[in-house]
Amino acid sequence: MAPHPNVARARLAHITTCVATTSATLEILSKTLNTPFLQVISNTTQVLLQSVQTLKRNKTECTELMERAYDLLNAIIVVHLESDTCGELPPSDLAHIAKFAETLQNIYTFVQAQQGSKVKLLLRQSEMSILLKESKAGIEQAFEFFRIQSVKSLNYLNDMEESLAKRHQEVLAMIDALADPTSSDGASSISRPYAGSYTSSNSFSILPSEPKIFHGRESELTEIIRLFQRATPRIAILGAGGMGKTCLARCVLHHPEVCARYSQHRYFVACDSATTSLELVALIASHLGLRPGKDLTQPVISYFSDPAPSFLILDNLESVWEPAESRRQVEELLSHLTNINHLALIVTMRGAERPEKVMWTRPFLPPLQPLAQRAAREIFLAITDDIYALEDVDSVLSLTDNMPLAIHLLAHLVDSEGCSRVLSRWQEEKTSLVSDGYDKRDNLGLSISLSLSSPRMKARPDSQHLLSLLSILPDGLSDAELQQSKLLVNNVLGCKTALLRTALGYLDEQKRLKVLVPIREYVHRFQPPTHDHVRPLLKYFTELLNLRIQYSGHLASSQIVARISSNYFNIQNMLLEGLQHDDPDSIYSICNLNRFSLVCSRGTIPLFSQVYESLPNLSSHHVQAYIIAEWFNSFQHYRIPDPERLVVEALDHFKYFDDPDLQCRFYNSLGYYYLEQKVDLAEARKYCEAALSLARSTSNRTAQSNSLHRLAWIMWHIGDYSTAQGYAFESQILARISGDLFREGQALHIEAVCLTEMGHYARSISRCIRAKNLITSCGMSGGATDHAVTSSKAEVHKLKSEYMEARNIHNQILQGASMEHDKYSHAYALFNIADIDIAMGNFGDDVRESLARAESIFKAVGDEGAVQWCEVVRADIKSNDGDLTAARTLLESSLRFSLGKNAEMSLHCLGKLANSATWGSIKGTPHWPAVFLARSSKLKQRLGIHRALQFIGDIFWAHGDLDTAVSLFTVALDGFTAMDVHRSKGECMYRLGNICEQDGDLLKALEFWGTARTLFERSCQPKDVENIDRKLRGFEEDIHLT
Repeated sequence: MAPHPNVARARLAHITTCVATTSATLEILSKTLNTPFLQVISNTTQVLLQSVQTLKRNKTECTELMERAYDLLNAIIVVHLESDTCGELPPSDLAHIAKFAETLQNIYTFVQAQQGSKVKLLLRQSEMSILLKESKAGIEQAFEFFRIQSVKSLNYLNDMEESLAKRHQEVLAMIDALADPTSSDGASSISRPYAGSYTSSNSFSILPSEPKIFHGRESELTEIIRLFQRATPRIAILGAGGMGKTCLARCVLHHPEVCARYSQHRYFVACDSATTSLELVALIASHLGLRPGKDLTQPVISYFSDPAPSFLILDNLESVWEPAESRRQVEELLSHLTNINHLALIVTMRGAERPEKVMWTRPFLPPLQPLAQRAAREIFLAITDDIYALEDVDSVLSLTDNMPLAIHLLAHLVDSEGCSRVLSRWQEEKTSLVSDGYDKRDNLGLSISLSLSSPRMKARPDSQHLLSLLSILPDGLSDAELQQSKLLVNNVLGCKTALLRTALGYLDEQKRLKVLVPIREYVHRFQPPTHDHVRPLLKYFTELLNLRIQYSGHLASSQIVARISSNYFNIQNMLLEGLQHDDPDSIYSICNLNRFSLVCSRGTIPLFSQVYESLPNLSSHHVQAYIIAEWFNSFQHYRIPDPERLVVEALDHFKYFDDPDLQCRFYNSLGYYYLEQKVDLAEARKYCEAALSLARSTSNRTAQSNSLHRLAWIMWHIGDYSTAQGYAFESQILARISGDLFREGQALHIEAVCLTEMGHYARSISRCIRAKNLITSCGMSGGATDHAVTSSKAEVHKLKSEYMEARNIHNQILQGASMEHDKYSHAYALFNIADIDIAMGNFGDDVRESLARAESIFKAVGDEGAVQWCEVVRADIKSNDGDLTAARTLLESSLRFSLGKNAEMSLHCLGKLANSATWGSIKGTPHWPAVFLARSSKLKQRLGIHRALQFIGDIFWAHGDLDTAVSLFTVALDGFTAMDVHRSKGECMYRLGNICEQDGDLLKALEFWGTARTLFERSCQPKDVENIDRKLRGFEEDIHLT
């Protein structure tokens, strides 16, 4: 029996009030903690509350959904309050919160539908039934995870307000504790390091502290400061590992004179996690707060080129400089940096060799040597206190070779155990190590070994396991990761403390537990982690990658991206360990990390090539299909030698398992491959339609949005812009319903390029801006899609003949897209810059070289369409060189290639063939203007239509029919004015001025020419400006003679 209406209204009113209070608490949490999906839940809850206010029908069902959702909202708050990691949740919890976010979105859609008319609701009855069923099922799953008992009594509702107020205060108290700088390390390691952080081992501009203990390097410090007083220095601090290079650099960083001179423009970058020059420059960029990108060399150079003097320290540079394959690029980067006159640079490097291509400041700082005995004693006693006999201190120091790191390690041991015990253990340890073949001269190694066997380490036996793990984790670990990854380490925070007390570990500026490079290398060599200890952390990172793949493109994605980026090198090392132990999950994770790396502008990861090469040796059909799908997804970075064979193999694999989502992704990747790489629209359309059909059969909105996005591109290539817009709009709706910002941005981008082709330039720019904002919101700025959107915006500027604006945009893309990680975007930027330079009348060697470089890249990756575009642009060069026959041949060949495949290219070729200015007379364009007009009209391409009218006007003008010519030029001018195409407006006005001159109306001619001259200047057409100036000078001379 239905409840009494008054009871139902009371329940709805009460639950609405309670949810509103909970929503306020959630909003505070979401803005403070940056928990993925929490902001989505908070936003959805708020719009849900607005919808409930005007609810017309099905109030009982909506109330029950609200009550159960309310329980879950409170459960999520409680999970944060009870978290041992200050509200930062593990991937397993996040996966359930993400599913609840989807359920809450379904509830909102259902509630909102109850406000419509009965007729509309009747038409959507089936859809509403499915939504209600999915909502209830989602709630049950969430209840099971959060272990909540469903309570529906009114008494329970009456108790809500008291618990709500209490919980709200608890949240505020937790946030106050997190904001307290005196709180514990645990509190300080909340997810703030993830907020806005997209690069591994990122610390932005946070500087390391000044060393509290500093003895024995005063002369070196004085010499370095003297070099700073003379000029802007470039200094290499060299020496063996553990010699105190970093400590000296940190003292320079905080020296009063340096602080006064460089103030807020001091930067300290630890380079030990970088493996390539691009990763190095990305680390530098992250400390500068720059937006992520594929190659940030130019943005970094531009940043430091600011007039303010800056000081940069690159610590442990040898890790990226020593490998032969990266040395040249690193030296090139250093050369660029040292070309900035006001940028002071210090690098610390193990060894005695300085990088080349840098004018290092003279006199060179000699490699650091062991400390003098007095300085060694001062360091030792500063750590241990002055309670030991001098001879005992010297006995211990004799074991260190006076190397600062060894002194620190043994001093901490003495502070705990005493001199005699340390000396005794030293002899035991040394005998054991020497019998194992250890190098007797390596007292740093012996110091490390002695620290490993110290009582403080023995008191926490699992500290050794933690240290072994850290030896393969260059990014270190946060407290949250230590606790959430369920390591096989008892009392992991106690073990962390043991590593810090023995100086084997340290906390970086982000409070991540790390190990110095010499210690890390020693431990990995002699005591590497076992796979049993690696496995839990590998599982943790695998769950994180899976979460990112499942919810890529969502608002929460940016926070997941940040977590993965903070562990980017850690994850690769973990996956390598998994691969060496034949862990199948590692193969999936390598493919997923490769997808992540591509989207986040890091290029492909080396492990993926290794996985692909092992394909013939794998027995799992699912694994092989997964790898092949990712291989096609990466086609812009790899040339696929035998795609037809791979397709057949993949389709055969799919017969042995049922995974429609993977099959759908494979079809979409294939469709895009055939569209972009093979320019085979029939095959592309076949696979994308198959993907769409499969996605619809499984109600997978994300896959449907992807398929529609691909189909929209295909229709755009064909020239059916209306259908393409329809697909794009449908893709946007599905993406929006799913909360997928990235795919909504992709669909907006296609809508933008359709609008461009139809001449709606302002609307196109607006769509590009919205698309870029969405892509940035989900943490995927700087990737290939972001570059494509930016390039489309530049294309609008080019079509409007705003060439310098377009060129500057493409130049930014060129600087952000490296040859190493994104050769495709790099090549297109080169091509577009060459095309624009030619449009501005530059046919120099640099333009031809850029075009040749772009073409070689397109050929290397097998992009037939892009290669053909290079031929189209080369026709302009041939025409300028006077080889009109070759130019016409290239254009006609490109036209034949593009018909039915690429409407943009075919129309471009027709426009070139129809323009008598290209050929010197109308004889070179007998029928092309009419063909151009017909084709442009069919495609509804406004710019093409008006350009065709202009070219036809040239024909009538040449034949003496001035009235028809004026009419055609005037209609064309009106169209160009509406679209704001400067150059074409100038060309029409120039022609109209010439006709006025023929008619004897000199004043009108001068007016047209004056306006045309301004437009030619705006569109960077110096030859046209000179032609008008020549005419004007001729008139002035005639007037003067008269």
